[in-house]
Amino acid sequence: MLFFSKRPTVKSLLSVKPFVVFPLLALSSQAFAKSSEVVAGEAQRWGMNMPQGVTATSHEIYDLHMLIFMICVWIGVVVFGVMFYSMIMHRKSAGAVPSKFHESTLVELAWTIIPAIILVAMAVPATSTLIKIYDTSDADIDIKVVGYQWKWQYEYLGEEVSFFSNLTTPQDEIYGRVPKGEHYLLEVDEPVVIPINKKVRFLITANDVIHAWWVPALAVKRDAIPGYINDVWTIVDEPGIYRGQCAELCGKAHGFMPIVVHAMEEVDYQQWLDTKKVEAEELKLAMSQSFSMDDLYARGEKVYQTNCVACHGPAGAGGVGPSLIGSSITTGPMNGHLSLMINGVQGSAMQAFGEQLNNIDMAAVITYKRNAWGNNMGDMLQPVDVLNHKRSL
Repeated sequence: MLFFSKRPTVKSLLSVKPFVVFPLLALSSQAFAKSSEVVAGEAQRWGMNMPQGVTATSHEIYDLHMLIFMICVWIGVVVFGVMFYSMIMHRKSAGAVPSKFHESTLVELAWTIIPAIILVAMAVPATSTLIKIYDTSDADIDIKVVGYQWKWQYEYLGEEVSFFSNLTTPQDEIYGRVPKGEHYLLEVDEPVVIPINKKVRFLITANDVIHAWWVPALAVKRDAIPGYINDVWTIVDEPGIYRGQCAELCGKAHGFMPIVVHAMEEVDYQQWLDTKKVEAEELKLAMSQSFSMDDLYARGEKVYQTNCVACHGPAGAGGVGPSLIGSSITTGPMNGHLSLMINGVQGSAMQAFGEQLNNIDMAAVITYKRNAWGNNMGDMLQPVDVLNHKRSL
């Protein structure tokens, strides 16, 4: 309880000198600003503060965050300073006698109007920043982002370039058999590539459950919701590699779907894009070709290590998922195996890979599983067989 020796007024409250109790109030604005920078730097070093990022928007968000934080600090200093001063200087043991009064109109007006002014002062820069964040118009590049359990698909709209980005952290690191690398669980086989100094708009959705596409350095975070498209944008000023993760709990492998954004000079980006277009044309051509057992087996092993190993183990012996060694799926009818891979198993961790794998990779991984680990079925599936089976479903 606070004790006042006489009825408080606005003038008396403003005349209180809480720095007698709380020396922090006596700091000049310059010294306080310097101390706040030191505090922010230490918090950043210890990983306890918001990252500053590498885009103009991320810097603006960081500055807004620090402004609001310091306003809250000052409010806390003033309020607690007055409170501690009142408790010490107007304590009963010092002979203070509390005044008896019911209300003070001026005081009530003061503690209503001043907070309102503070809130408005905070709302103006916050609203300005939010308007900029949500302005996705006039984008130079549109990239569709689709979340899957547990990977990301990127499609460059109007460029006929599309690919999946999968985790590449070795299983030995995940299970602690070898030391963890610098970018543990933040490595992918195909990063999303963007040019610098261009406005890039990401159209974000999901295929199965809710995910969230989050890259802190770019100040980009949006939920990926099935059947709904969210959009967000960024302009990166400097080339570099920026990493993020899914920020929505989306299942058992939630921590295994990282995001890697590679920002390049425009010339390098165009070269990369041209290369991806050539690869897409080569893939279309390969769809109509037949492959040897050795080619399918070698390609299928790579596909398995990327997409299947987390559940079925590196040697097919199972783990989270069932063993594939001598199973009724890998040694049973080919069409049943293919249908399972295309459609998945609803309500289980077995995903539907019909849209995730192209026909070549689907044929290769099935061929691999039916002939690896002693299964030795001698079966071989061609891309055209996968295509015909999909058409029949």
